[in-house]
Amino acid sequence: MTRRPQITDPQPHVVTSHGADFFGEDRHPVKVLTVLAGYAEGCLPSAERGPLVDLLRDPGTGGTIPAAKLDQVARLLLQLARHRFVRGSAAAVARALADAAARAAAAGEGWTWTVEATR
Repeated sequence: MTRRPQITDPQPHVVTSHGADFFGEDRHPVKVLTVLAGYAEGCLPSAERGPLVDLLRDPGTGGTIPAAKLDQVARLLLQLARHRFVRGSAAAVARALADAAARAAAAGEGWTWTVEATR
C-alpha cells in the first residue's frame, strides 16, 4: 500500500532573491526545478544549457550567481519558457525565474538561491 502525501509533509523549496512577492522573493519546489532541468536538456542548445541544467537539477544548499552571468541565465530561462514543448506550469516557473534573474541583472546584484524545507 502506498502512502498518499499529506500537505504537512516537508518539501524542499528554493527561495530566490529579486522575486515578485512583497518581500522580493520567489518560492519554487525543488521537484518543479528538476522537471525544468529535463525540459532544458531537450529544448535548449547543447552548447549553452550546461550550467543552467546543473543549477536546476541540483540547487544544492543555495548560493549566489554573479551579476555578470545573469543576462545569459535570464535569456536561457526565457527561451525555455517560450519553447512550444514546455508545459504551461513549468513554463510559468521558468518565466518567473527569468524575470527574477533579469531584475537582479538590472540592479547589478547577485541572484541568491536558498534551499529550505517547509513544514
